[in-house]
Amino acid sequence: MSSRPHPVLAEAADAARRAFLAAHERFDREELAATVMVGADGTPTMLIDQLVEDAVIEAAVQRRVNVLSEERGFVDVGSAVTLVADPVDGSANAAAGVPLACFSGALAVDGTFTDALTSWLHTDERWWAVRGERSRRVSGQASVAGAAVSLLRPHRRNADAWWAVSSAARRIRVLSCSTLDAVLVTTGAVDVFLDAGSDTHRLVDLAAAMVLAPAAGGVVTDVWERPLELDLDLTRRWSGVVAATPQLAAEVSALVRAHVPASSEAPARA
Repeated sequence: MSSRPHPVLAEAADAARRAFLAAHERFDREELAATVMVGADGTPTMLIDQLVEDAVIEAAVQRRVNVLSEERGFVDVGSAVTLVADPVDGSANAAAGVPLACFSGALAVDGTFTDALTSWLHTDERWWAVRGERSRRVSGQASVAGAAVSLLRPHRRNADAWWAVSSAARRIRVLSCSTLDAVLVTTGAVDVFLDAGSDTHRLVDLAAAMVLAPAAGGVVTDVWERPLELDLDLTRRWSGVVAATPQLAAEVSALVRAHVPASSEAPARA
């Protein structure tokens, strides 16, 4: 594991934490949760999102790095390097004061992810990795029956699949912070994290995991077998799977696909 994270990622994480703490000092929970705009991903932007994202973008642009972030979208400074960032993952948790929210970012050079960092905004604990360098270690669990599984909350369209996974697994957790869930897979605390077929994940939710998980011996896939790749369109969605082993990723994905109604099934598997 590299002794220090990439400077752009470290400075963006510093900026995120400063803005996060300042926001909580200045505003109450209702104000932090207020919708201030519709983001580039098509979902409502809370005040806490906007304040932290502004600070992250400023830090990256000062380094002459492009930014792809869920609220503002693509900020182009003409660089070959792009920071794909989720400034506040777990926005509802963050606004409410639930201590489960993260800054997460990955650097892409000419379209290839090279470095990633996720930081826990409440504690400033950080996890980072460099493409091709080994860091931490996944559990090695290969079966759903023996797995501790983290899940996104269920939606009506994937309730049967969600229940099928939770019934098959050894243990279930719902943290409502995808980037933290993914990190816990890379440390071996959780065996697999997934969206059980609801197509909720955006690139910003998965980008850091695409570096962190392989560096720990794990994998990142999509339930519907679509490629995970840099794309500036933040309305594009995936049902991400971050798993300790390819076998576990394949088994849990097949279980989801078997229980999602045909009318909800994602088209165009690549």
